[in-house]
Amino acid sequence: MRLDLLDILVCPDCADQPRLDLAVDTQDGPEILTGRLTCPACRRMFSIDRGVPRFVVDAENYSENFAYEWNRWGRVQIDRFAGHSLSARRFLADSRWPESWIKDKLILDAGCGAGRFADVAAGMGARVVAIDLSGAVDAARANTVDRDGRVHVVQASLFRLPFRRGVFDGIYCMGVIQHTPDPQAVMTALPVFLRPGGRLAYNFYEIGWGTRLQPIKYAMRALTPRLGNVINHRLALALTVLFFPLSWLLSHIRFVRFINVMLPICASHSPDLTIRQQFVWTLLDTFDWYSPRYEKRQKHTDVAEILRGAGLGEVESAPGLAWGARPSGQSS
Repeated sequence: MRLDLLDILVCPDCADQPRLDLAVDTQDGPEILTGRLTCPACRRMFSIDRGVPRFVVDAENYSENFAYEWNRWGRVQIDRFAGHSLSARRFLADSRWPESWIKDKLILDAGCGAGRFADVAAGMGARVVAIDLSGAVDAARANTVDRDGRVHVVQASLFRLPFRRGVFDGIYCMGVIQHTPDPQAVMTALPVFLRPGGRLAYNFYEIGWGTRLQPIKYAMRALTPRLGNVINHRLALALTVLFFPLSWLLSHIRFVRFINVMLPICASHSPDLTIRQQFVWTLLDTFDWYSPRYEKRQKHTDVAEILRGAGLGEVESAPGLAWGARPSGQSS
């Protein structure tokens, strides 16, 4: 954590948003490694541990499967470490933000995981606040700490964000909404943190006919979220070992590629990845399918209405995607 983060941090439980008091225990140059943040109003204390402010209590942390995943394979999807540009291309395509607009903007990564998109945005010149509910924030910090202070990593809940309202130029939430207990509450809450003129982008699982082609995966998901991370990892590994050769073959035969979606794995066969990388991405995507507690799909038209109801303008949507902007004259 760096001192300039204090300008936007507030107590997530106090309506008047008081500035937090800082006590530093250990520091490495500009980076505060351990310490405490205290709310002057309610006196609640929040720890700073391993360079990350922590606003999450154990009872609300429903996503530690992502900590298990990304603290083991944290660099797999980070473009500059893995030798590809898949994350950058997805970020630009799904956000629809021009790279020229991103430079010098203050952007909230709402559900950062290991920091794949935060690292991309920082590389394009943005200042990023990357939050996650899970302990994956440790991987995110490790992956972005060399970005010259352009990335602040915070452990926090999307339902209790510790930030001043109306401070971010952009907010994106990619691949996260479906894994929350109340997607509508998340989508409604985030726009208030946009400054006037700020832009928002959501990526989510769409309700569609494709789900009907996955009865095996859905039948297994009825059980797997209760099995725990170790067992789900072993299951995902066994399934990937068993079905990856078939899925790789199918991916190279144009008219039968659709069969891949019916397999009990989540195959990833981008030509930009080596065979080994394709195997690992398939393993991780399969683990992502079976391990999360929640998987709640949305209709993009419904998401668009939620954004309009939250006061956003320029709202558009497409399957699995929605965008909006806060009107320039709108106050917090």
